[in-house]
Amino acid sequence: MSLAKLVMAKLLSVFLFMEVIASGFRFGVDGLRMDYYIMTCPFGEQIVKNAVDRALDDDPTLAAALVRMHFHDCFIEDNKAEKDSPGNLSLRGYEVIDDAKNQLEEQCPGVVSCADIIAMAARDAIFWAGGPIYDIPKGRKDGRRSKIEDTINLPFPTFNASELIRAFGQRGFTAQEMVVLSGAHTIGVARCSSFKSRLTGVDPTLDSDFAKTLSKTCSAGDNAEQPFDATRNDFDNLYFNALIRKAGVLFSDQTLLTNAKTRAAVNGYAMNQAMFFLDFQQAMVKMGMVDVKEGGKGEVRHNCRKIN
Repeated sequence: MSLAKLVMAKLLSVFLFMEVIASGFRFGVDGLRMDYYIMTCPFGEQIVKNAVDRALDDDPTLAAALVRMHFHDCFIEDNKAEKDSPGNLSLRGYEVIDDAKNQLEEQCPGVVSCADIIAMAARDAIFWAGGPIYDIPKGRKDGRRSKIEDTINLPFPTFNASELIRAFGQRGFTAQEMVVLSGAHTIGVARCSSFKSRLTGVDPTLDSDFAKTLSKTCSAGDNAEQPFDATRNDFDNLYFNALIRKAGVLFSDQTLLTNAKTRAAVNGYAMNQAMFFLDFQQAMVKMGMVDVKEGGKGEVRHNCRKIN
């Protein structure tokens, strides 16, 4: 990322953070608070941020992995059994969560949940990559179950816009919020196995030159990786610009431009990165409150890889 672009991103993030502060602490889930750990683990958030920053300094591609992990954690109750599901086999970044958790257990054992660590790590990864800064209410508990069949709740890369709207709607999100959360694909890559079906026959939603690029990627095999946009490690709005050029990597990406209910949001975010950042941080806060477990409904795991 260029210095000028980084400075502009950070300045914008400051303004967005001020907007979050101005909005107060209005959250629909009892028991969640911004300052949840202020007395029990006051340095907890800094410990997570330091672990994330160290990891991303070594491997910037982990930013997308941490954001994806948060997304999956909000749609299913993740741990070993679910990690074995085909829908989760490409998840990375567990070692970053383990690092943060181990340090937290030394400082304040049994206090900070894995669910909160994952949410904070995603937030810090987005900011590290040049995206908006936002705070999240904390106090989630970890789930006590982990089933492979739960991963059926995850949206698939073959979903059309109507199916995406329905899948996100079941979690309480609007079509516009689904589009802005899809913008997280501005960082990261997709494997050929996720989009190669688009290369058989003629896809009118796929630019012919970009189709050749995808075919070249897939010539290296199903695990070959294709960036979602031209700046795979920078959080910006180029993902939406790619959709306008018919250069969306996944069918579930490009379909957002072809549906009347989502097209306006795609065009708006492509033209206005500040609006994308503002709407994204609000949607991420909302996503962090999906299926929240509090009190006796969950536990604080001692090890994020297994139930207590």
